[in-house]
Amino acid sequence: MNARILLTHSPETLSSYYGERAVAGLKALGDVVLNTNERPLQGEALVGAAGDCDLIVSYRQSAAPAAVFERLPKLVAFLRCAIDIRNIDVAAASRAGVLVTQASAGFVASATELVIGFMVDLSRRVTQHASTYHSRKIPQAAMGRELRGSTLGVIGYGAIGREVVRVARALGMRVLINDPYVTDIEQTPIDELLAQSDYVVPLAVASAETENLMAEKEFQQMKRGAFFINVSRGNLVDEAALTRALDSGRIAGCAIDVGRAPDQMPTPALAARADVIATPHTAGLTLPAIEHQSMETVAQAGEILAGRVPKGALNAEHWKRKELLRT
Repeated sequence: MNARILLTHSPETLSSYYGERAVAGLKALGDVVLNTNERPLQGEALVGAAGDCDLIVSYRQSAAPAAVFERLPKLVAFLRCAIDIRNIDVAAASRAGVLVTQASAGFVASATELVIGFMVDLSRRVTQHASTYHSRKIPQAAMGRELRGSTLGVIGYGAIGREVVRVARALGMRVLINDPYVTDIEQTPIDELLAQSDYVVPLAVASAETENLMAEKEFQQMKRGAFFINVSRGNLVDEAALTRALDSGRIAGCAIDVGRAPDQMPTPALAARADVIATPHTAGLTLPAIEHQSMETVAQAGEILAGRVPKGALNAEHWKRKELLRT
């Protein structure tokens, strides 16, 4: 069959979050339909653009509610070029017989490096001093803190958590870990971890269970003068409680790559604070990280068009529209 494949990325996000090599890979598999809108396709725009497409390769902001699967009878599979699938109605896709896939984590090294960079920045006031110089003033030199000999508290011991721990230990840091779902490590109770850590980094998966994982009580339990770093998901943090912890001086500062603004961006009011370092959801925005996930969707598309269940399939047992590949 001559497959038609829709990419939902906007022109701006296509180059940064998918890449030319992956686009070429999809074009080798079939006709690629590109999104010409300024924003990633969603809602009626997504349904309209995908009307005669066999596959959708989706940017993280392109939600896939039930209507997408119900109103696209030719759609064989919906491929998410990310790990986060919370805005995809997988149950509705299964009822319609559409396969849903997700990419695996390609940003472990990238996110880990940003965490380490944030710790150095906070400890040595790099951003603060640079900003003062940029305003043509001379900053006051201040005593810094070394990572070596300091204590790092990691909440959540998945792929990124394990790499952060490995690198931190290599730098001579003492590391405390809390993850109730992991059994192969020495656990530190959360209250002890918070009380002893000079840096607290939540790396848990965003879910109903971890909503506001860091709230009023948790920030009050943190060691006075500690730093808070979040590169995971904004859902993990009660931002009002974080603001109060900063206002009171309970914590010395924080660094955030995510927040509760659209597309998991840091909240502008919080990001504007002088005691906050913020980056626009770029922990995974490096070429190796992006190509890991985009090239994985190319491989998935190839497997799907060959009638095979690819790595990353979420509902293979409900994939009924595979039969359409034979027509």
